[in-house]
Amino acid sequence: CGVAAVRLPDGCVVCAGGLSSPVGGVDTALSAAEVFQPPEQGALDPAWTWRALSELSVGRVGCRGCILSDGRLAVLGGYNSNGEPLNSCETLAVGVGELWQPMSSMHDARLRFACAAVAGGVIVAGGSGLKSAEIFDEVLDRWLRLPCDLPVEMELYSMGSALL
Repeated sequence: CGVAAVRLPDGCVVCAGGLSSPVGGVDTALSAAEVFQPPEQGALDPAWTWRALSELSVGRVGCRGCILSDGRLAVLGGYNSNGEPLNSCETLAVGVGELWQPMSSMHDARLRFACAAVAGGVIVAGGSGLKSAEIFDEVLDRWLRLPCDLPVEMELYSMGSALL
């Protein structure tokens, strides 16, 4: 649970982060990332398979992900194994080197928030304990606070998002 799942432009799906909860064990934020991809051309087995990607720089639970305008996968926020919320973000160019690179950090540490990539930017809103929103400007390579909080009297968390 708490994994960021993102559909890539080629139709593959990347899952990154999440929570490992072994029976009788200690919960651990995962740094694993995998891509669910179709079989190679001419393969005898038509089943889609999972392929491991390099690990995130930090284990993340409750993180979110999206595709930037240049095709890179971005994984944002979440919380670590100590339960500390994260404002850090990282990107991965799937199929091109496949090493995670740091991205500018959000102003606010967010977990279980809404996230959508729109017109050269990424909008994030809400999250556990938050009503604020901010946007990542890909050209400026920085996060900008939006001038208004979400119009609610309570915090918004476990939010979903969809771009239609």
